[in-house]
Parts: sequence; structure tokens; C-alpha cells
Amino acid sequence: MNQQLFNHLYDLLKKTTVPDTATLKDATAQLQQVLVNPECIPVLFELSVVSPESTIRQLAAVELRKQVNSDEKSPWLKVPVEHRAAIKKRLLEHLLTEQESIVRHSFARVISAIASVELPQGQWPELLPFVQTICVVMEGCSEFIRPHMNQVWPFVDNGLKDPDASVRKAACTAVGCITEWLDEECIERHAILIPGLLQLTADPITQASACTALDGLLELLGDIIDSYLPLLMTTFAQLLNTAPNKVRAVVIGAIGSTAHASKEKFLPYFKETIVQLAPFLKLEGEGEEEELRGIAMDACGTFAEAVPKEEFLPFYEDLMANAYQSVQSQSARLRECSFLFFGVMAGMFPEKFIPYLPNVIPAFLQSLKLDELGDNATFIETKGQGDSSDTPIQIIESKIDEIEDMDAEALLKVNSAIAIEKEIAADVIGGIFANTREHFLPYLEDTALVLQGLISHYYEGIRKSAIQSIFTFIVTLNELSNPDPWVAGAQNVVPLNDNVAKLISHTMPEILEAFDMEDDKSVAAAICQALADATTKVGPALIKDSFDAICAMCLKILSGKSMAQVDPDQGEEEESAEELAEMDSFLIGACEDLVSSLASVLGRDFVTPFANFLPLISQYYGPKRAAGDRSSAIGSFGEIITGMKGGITVYTAAIRQVLMQAVQDTEAEVRSNAAFALGVLVENSDIAWTKEDFEGFLFRLRPYFQVGEGGSKADFNARDNAAGAVSRMILTNASLVPLESVLPVLFGALPLQHDPLENRPLFRAIFALFTLNPNYILTYIDTLLPVFTRVLDPNAPDEIGDENRAGLIALLGQINALLPGKLQSSPLAPFLS
Repeated sequence: MNQQLFNHLYDLLKKTTVPDTATLKDATAQLQQVLVNPECIPVLFELSVVSPESTIRQLAAVELRKQVNSDEKSPWLKVPVEHRAAIKKRLLEHLLTEQESIVRHSFARVISAIASVELPQGQWPELLPFVQTICVVMEGCSEFIRPHMNQVWPFVDNGLKDPDASVRKAACTAVGCITEWLDEECIERHAILIPGLLQLTADPITQASACTALDGLLELLGDIIDSYLPLLMTTFAQLLNTAPNKVRAVVIGAIGSTAHASKEKFLPYFKETIVQLAPFLKLEGEGEEEELRGIAMDACGTFAEAVPKEEFLPFYEDLMANAYQSVQSQSARLRECSFLFFGVMAGMFPEKFIPYLPNVIPAFLQSLKLDELGDNATFIETKGQGDSSDTPIQIIESKIDEIEDMDAEALLKVNSAIAIEKEIAADVIGGIFANTREHFLPYLEDTALVLQGLISHYYEGIRKSAIQSIFTFIVTLNELSNPDPWVAGAQNVVPLNDNVAKLISHTMPEILEAFDMEDDKSVAAAICQALADATTKVGPALIKDSFDAICAMCLKILSGKSMAQVDPDQGEEEESAEELAEMDSFLIGACEDLVSSLASVLGRDFVTPFANFLPLISQYYGPKRAAGDRSSAIGSFGEIITGMKGGITVYTAAIRQVLMQAVQDTEAEVRSNAAFALGVLVENSDIAWTKEDFEGFLFRLRPYFQVGEGGSKADFNARDNAAGAVSRMILTNASLVPLESVLPVLFGALPLQHDPLENRPLFRAIFALFTLNPNYILTYIDTLLPVFTRVLDPNAPDEIGDENRAGLIALLGQINALLPGKLQSSPLAPFLS
């Protein structure tokens, strides 16, 4: 290694951490000059693993990743093979031993970068360590690993069959991690993974790991699980009889996932399984017995959601009694499981759950007031009524002086079991109110005050759950007030019930203030998601007094400048597109949803504010962005256009420019969202479209309709959205559409089964075409009649809405008059008047 270069790079990285702009710019400029030397790669690696300062280790790893990823001819490949092998070996070792999470994450992204270069070339042969690190690499890097999964899977497949048990266990763990981050890729490989994992359940060494992997995989499968049910349930039943308690707990989790995926098809196994679980529900020991009892309770809740209600009811009272006994126990884990069970029961059997409220709600409140510091318990107190400035609501935590005297390390090492219990209690209580409705009102004020006191709790899970439930409270209380339907717009806002308005005024400012200090991305995203959902349900009155603060919050997130997105160890230089997408995609997507909800409730009054959002959202569509980010950005445009309606016209040209690229994106999911957005842009823009405009749109949409039998779900979804887009073009100006060539393609794509909501513009277009010239429809009548039959089936889900349904029935009468006898012997005959 070049020691002189090592020292020089160390000094430069050190200078980038100095809080002086001039020094930072000078060091950054020198780094850019020095890093063109391929010798920097091994030096950066050494700095990332031996530097005593975690900040330097992390910065070195970031620069190392940039060097590996810098262009198509990666400088990594210029490093001698033996040096690369040594770096990879040590990198994997340090990934597993590094104490600082931010450095581990940076290591994981270096591995992701190296994998993207080497896996396509069949390199990286260290099987066990590679398989071990897949889990770490997946977190935060999954979108960049996704394109290379075809190269990763052989390592996993071979690992499941390896003669070394440690490799087999590591491969099982890797499958579990992949199911969490890349579910579609796992579903596609079910025929390989399930038999392989089931075989490993017979080996005591790999039983637990295999069952854990199955647990994650099975819940994803949906109908695919049907053919595996007999073998799965036979295997699990045997393991429940023979395996040790630690393995039994994992098996019960896998049974729950099986029930979740198979739904009513789990019924043949339900009674036998619940009887088999009954002894575990009565265990009274600690440790493994406690965990086994809790997981058995969780599984019973899953069974309730899977099988018909009448089949579960005979077990309801006994299971409720068991859960109530558990919620009174000294075990935080059992109390947590009881709260989850109560939440499911309130959702499935609200009328039967209501009588339990007087006993259950005090248990929730007691949990929410617990202090996580264990024996030295403290409780949250509320004072003041909040009716005026003289009697403000105060949230006071008792024994606060004792807490402040504790050092930071002791404060962080709280009783995590109690923290998780409180998180679950705070999360479930919102659903309890939503399902028991007015019967919950006697407990509403006390519960809301306690939740308000948790908005700024130091544990992110509790903060998130409390905020989400507060918004659920707002929505539910508003629904109970029987409000007038809200009307889009900032003017003449439909007023809210006094109690709803009071709840909003007490909580919304505190939530938005908490966001300004929020450093956890998942909590920041939860705020956006919950606020977006509540906004679309409550309407503009919810955001009337806080609109400016909400916009400021969204602008910070989309600019990457919110507290949750700021990395104190990163310099002021702008992060790369890959870095940003990897770090913030979930939060940014949630923020885009919130902006869409603002457009929905404000309509044309969102025109002026949208000027600030358009360029920020547009930046997330680009060739270097992850597919998920591109899809989210384009999808948000579709929703924003739908909300703003004609107000979008001011921005039509700018959005059109982005969509013209997006409709030809390499990813089907992006193309699908782009087709929808293009359709609603055409439909809502108050401009005179030209024949040339429509020809350009149709030219780009034509490939969407060429999906073969082996096409992916996303391809078929894109085709349905393209059909919707063409239908909206016909509705906007049919004279600009070459119908003779377009209609055979459009009607040939029917029925729309993957995005059935697009049937609504399709049928409106059919009605318009018939009015224009009946022959446009009669020519294709044999193709269309099965589609008409399908959407009018009273036993099928409604796909066209009441207005289109009435219009279709009227159309059938007109067709019958023009083609006597055509419909009389068809399934559509009953709809003829």
C-alpha cells in the first residue's frame, strides 16, 4: 500500500469534517484530483477499516463506493485480482464486526457496488461470507441489487444444498432477508425455494433457520400457496409434536403466514391446528415458554382473519379470556401480543368486542403510561382542559428529575420490551376506536391526551404509532359527526364539528413541530402517510390552518433537507442520485403521496403552491434514479393531475416533457404510471390538442399492447393503463384518434383485469363512440359482449361504478334494437328491459 497516499487521503478526509467552508471546498477539490488514481481504491479501503475515527471510516467507505461505481469501466477492475480478493474478504469480515451502524451501512453499499460489477462476470466466489452478508447488503441497497438477482440466486441455491451446515443456515437467513426487501423476486422462485427449505426442516441443525425463511416467504405467496398446503401443514404438524420450544415458536409463525396467504383455503386445517396450539396458550413459564405462548396468540389472530367468521366464533370467548389474562400478566411480551389480538378481534367482531371495552381500554392506558426504565416506574399525567390559554393542556411525566439525572447511555438502554409493548398499544388503539365507533367515545379524551404526550417520545416506534393513531382518531371522530361531503378548494371550506376541530387544533401543531426535530426516516414517512390519508378523508378543513407548515415540511423532504435526511457526517457536497434514492426513497414517496392529497382537496387552488413542487418531484425521474423512485414520481404526477383537474393546464407542457420520457422507460411499473398520468393529463388540460400530439402519444403507447403470455404482472398492468389512456384521448377528442387502427388494438386488450379501475374511462369512451357512430361498437360486438357480461356479473366486484353500469344497461337496449335477437339468448338478456 502507498503509505504517502494513505496519509494524504487521511488528511483530506479529515479536512472535509472541519466546519469551515473554505477548508471544505479546498479539501473537496483536492480529493477530486487525487481520486482519479486507481491506487486510491486499496488506500480508501484501508482508511475505511483502520481509521480510529468512525467519521473517517464512513467517509472513506463512501468515496470507495463512488470509485467502484464511477462509470461503466469501473476503476475497481483495474485493481490487481489478488488485491481485490483480499479487499473483498476483509470487507466482508469488517461488515460483520464494525460497531458503528453508519459505517456498516456504508460497507454494505460498497459490497453492493462491487457485486454490481463482479456478479455479472461470475466472480466473488467466497460462498459462505457472501451469503452471510446478503442480509446486510439488502437493507438500503435492495433497489440496486435487484437487477443483479439472477447472479445472486445461484449462490443462495447452492448454499441451501451445501454440505456445510453453517452455509445452509446462512442461505436460509439470506432467503429471509430477500423476502423482506425483494418480495416479487422471491415469489417467482417459489418452486425452488419452498422444496429446498422444507427439506431443511427435517435437519435439527437447520430447522429453525429454514422455518424462519419459510415464515417470510409463505406470507407473500397468495394463491400460489394452494398446491403446497398439504405438504406444509403435514410438515408443520410433525414439527409441533417433535421440535424443541424454540423451533416450535418459529413453526407457529410459519403456520400463521400460511393461513395469511391461503385465506379461506386454510379452513380444512383450522380446527385441528387451533386444538394443537391450545396447550401453548396455557404455558406459564418465562423465556421460551413465554415467547411460544405469545406467538400462538398471534397465530390465532391470523386464523380469525383467514377463515370464515362463523368457523372462528366457537373459539372466540375462550381466546378472549386467554388474551385478557395475558394482558394482566407481568410479561411485556404477552401484553403486547394481547393488544395485537384485541386489535384483530375488534376489527373482525366489533359488536362482540364492544362489551370488553370497559376492561380492555384501562389495560391499554396503563401500558401507554408505563415508563420504560423498568422498576423505577413513572407515569404520564395530563393537566389542563385546553379550553383557553389559561388552562392549556400539559403533559407531565412524573419523576422527571430522576430521568434527567441519568446519563445518556443509561437512558438509551431502556427496557426495550416495554417500549415495544407501548408501541403496539399506541398503534392498535387507533384501530379499536375506528372499529367500535361511538362505543369508544367515553375513553376518547383520556386516550387522546396520553397519545399526545407520546408525540415526542424518544423511542421512534412509539412516536410513530402515537401519531398514526391520532390521525385515525381525527378521521373516525369526523366520520361519527356525520359531516357534509367536503368540496375541493381553499375557499368556502366545509366547517368541522367542534370536537373534531378541537382535536385537530390540539394535536396538529405539535405533530408538525415534532417533524422539524424528527431524525428518523420511518417516523417522518409515517407522518406524511397518515396526514395524506386523513387529508383525503377529512378534506381541506384538516389542513386549513396548517397548510403553509405542511408545504414547508414537504419542500424540505423533497429537497433532501429535512432533519431525518441530513447526515451530520456527510459533507455539504450534493449527494449523487443513487445515494439519495437509496437513503430516502421511502420518505420521498410518502411525501409525494402527501402532495398528491393536497392537490386532491384543494383542486385548482393548488395551482400556485404546485409551482414549488413540480421541479422537486421531476428531479426524481431520471436515468440514474432507482426504478422505485422513478415510478413514485410519475405516479404522483398522475394523482396530482387528477386532483387539480383543469388547474394543471399551466404546467401541462412541463409535465408532458417528463411523461414523454417516462412512457418509454425500461421498467414496466414506471411505464404503467406514465400511461395513466398521460391519459389524465390529456383529459384534464384545457388546451387544444392537435392530431400530431395524439399521434405522438399513440406511437409511444402502441408497444404497451404487445404483451405475450409470459409477460409480467407489471406489463399487463401497464397495458390496462395504456387502454385507459387511449380511452381518455377518445373522450377528449375522438376526431384526433385514427379509430380504424386504434379500436382493434384497444378492444383486443379486453377485459382489463390487472387495473380494473381503468374500465371506467373505457366504458365512458364506448358510450361516446356509440353516440358518435354505433358502428364503432357494433363492428366489435362479438369481442365486447363477453366484456359486458363480465362487468355486469352481480357476483363479481364492481369495476365500472353505478353511473357506468346504468349507462351500459341503457346501451344494451340500444344494441338490442339495432341487432334484434343478438342478446336474447346471451347472459345479458336479463338486463334488457
